[in-house]
Amino acid sequence: MTQYDTQKEFEEVMHNCRDLFEKKLHDYGTAWRVMRPETMTDQLYIKAARIRSLQMKGCAQVDEGIVPEFIGIVNYSIIALIQLTKGVADTEDLPVDEALKLYDDQAHKALSLMLKKNHDYNEAWRGMRVSSYADLIFMKIFRTKQIEALNGKTLVSEGIAANYMDMLNYAVFGLIKLTIENEE
Repeated sequence: MTQYDTQKEFEEVMHNCRDLFEKKLHDYGTAWRVMRPETMTDQLYIKAARIRSLQMKGCAQVDEGIVPEFIGIVNYSIIALIQLTKGVADTEDLPVDEALKLYDDQAHKALSLMLKKNHDYNEAWRGMRVSSYADLIFMKIFRTKQIEALNGKTLVSEGIAANYMDMLNYAVFGLIKLTIENEE
């Protein structure tokens, strides 16, 4: 029986995502600070739709695969969580070092949530297909859009932040599974 170190795998994936985030901060700064939550949800929609399209068609015409899209979902989910916490700005008002700290804070929260859920679900995500993570992210996007249409006034559902966090974690699971598949 294979012994897994889910925390280590999660941290390795998050390290790669953060590395790209930091490089993009260098290139673009914090221009994303002007994006409203609804725009973040639509950006996540684009990433998830491309993953599903590539999975269903089995090929790509643009030379970028599924992995960069899952990384994009991780990073845009964290940006969305930062935006929910800080609010939307009219300018790049966030120094790079603060943006990285906020990123790390959200990544730590995601890891903590994953460890709690993984304990309760007993590594069930490992038995899932990567296509299922894409579908679950897609569903979470539609749920988020519905909550946004309700101006956040739900009766029994988790809020927008919980959906962003779930999307982030599903994307990390997808990246872990794709890494394992590539190594085998």
